[in-house]
Amino acid sequence: MAEPVQATRREQLKAQRREQLLTAGARLIADRGFLGVRLDDLGAAVGISGPAVYRHFANKEALLVELLVGISEHLLAGGRAVVAESSTAAEALAGLVDFHLDFAFGNPELIRIQDRDLDKVPTPERRVLRRTQRQYVEVWVEVLRELTPALPEDTARIQAHAAFGLINSTPHSASAASAAKARPVLREMALAALGGLRGCVERIGSEDSGSLTRPR
Repeated sequence: MAEPVQATRREQLKAQRREQLLTAGARLIADRGFLGVRLDDLGAAVGISGPAVYRHFANKEALLVELLVGISEHLLAGGRAVVAESSTAAEALAGLVDFHLDFAFGNPELIRIQDRDLDKVPTPERRVLRRTQRQYVEVWVEVLRELTPALPEDTARIQAHAAFGLINSTPHSASAASAAKARPVLREMALAALGGLRGCVERIGSEDSGSLTRPR
């Protein structure tokens, strides 16, 4: 019975080391840029040699892929879960804003890496990453259009991207103290912008309904 227990313990330690490397990698790459980080730097950050990193990742690019593809998959799964657990579209939208705020304030390094080092992700994995991100955007688009059926898809998509830009812009450039103050402000701004869009579309629709030339 001892061997399986030992094997399980080794697997646990290996998984822990892998997570440590991902955490250290995110911090180092965010600070220095992907090209400014060596395997020796990654290893030293968690107390192992550079070559020992190969036990966990095939190369530096593989770590970058796991960071960016992994968080994109987390966003997609989490966004879908928020919608599934919401009883109304308004509740879903508020939940999506809160969920994305959690992401942005919890992972400022990954936002910086995405902005600066996306082109370092190998092409096949970058396609997967982009596809996953588009699917996450569509989660928002569907909720926005459920709230406002008259809202064109393209407009809803633009609004979703604008909300991401607003939410993502502050956490990775703010201190911990100012970030804590910024969160409720960003939440209010995002909800106001998205809610304001709904009202604008409804007003336009109301004005059009009185026109004899309105398309039917």
